[in-house]
Amino acid sequence: MKKIIVIALSAFVMSCTGIIGNGFKISGEIKGLPDGTNVFLEKQDPKTGVVAVDTVKVEKGKFTFEGKAEEPEIHSIRFDKTQGGFIVVVEKGNINAVINKDSIQLAKVSGTFNNEELSKYNAEMMKIQKRMMAFQTKNMPAMQAASEKKDTVVINKLRKEYSAFQEEFTTSNYKYIENNPKSFLSVLLVEGMFNDPQAKVEKIKKFYEGLDSDVKATKPGKSIQTKIDGEKKSNLKK
Repeated sequence: MKKIIVIALSAFVMSCTGIIGNGFKISGEIKGLPDGTNVFLEKQDPKTGVVAVDTVKVEKGKFTFEGKAEEPEIHSIRFDKTQGGFIVVVEKGNINAVINKDSIQLAKVSGTFNNEELSKYNAEMMKIQKRMMAFQTKNMPAMQAASEKKDTVVINKLRKEYSAFQEEFTTSNYKYIENNPKSFLSVLLVEGMFNDPQAKVEKIKKFYEGLDSDVKATKPGKSIQTKIDGEKKSNLKK
């Protein structure tokens, strides 16, 4: 009797979500590409570079990837003979992607927690990016003229104003980490802080300690802890 109940329950879960266990399903929709176009799911390996995970084909403007995800992991999706690609967080659940073939990098990805978070984050960063690009376009002639005249006052002024955008990116990242301790994106941002030569380990450690335990248990989370431990040992030797 118990066996029958378990089987029935499993069937019910599968019918409701299409996913059981650590399964993931990426359902993509793109218009304008011919049927039979190859779609590549790839990820970055720190040792070997880009690794092919799976390949499917576009059929009637749609494609599907299915598999297992033990934990959230960043992947990219690109199309054969087409420039650009987009990022997706492969994690358990149903993931949806709506793509315009003329702006593939702006694909709208949704359906799971971390993909929703990634979309929100990208939207906020894009606002800063647009203002920065507008600043560049507006002030490029002035910068060129100042460079020709060797007018250091104008050059330094424009550089300072431009660097304010970089600071805004950094501040926005810090705020995101603090406000979203359960987001996989937060642990990636903390890990990225090690690439900043001005970032101090104590600051990284503070952000890391504020993350949710599930996020710390991911590969990037463990990598951060290893680096922090390594810095501690290095300081002890000094």
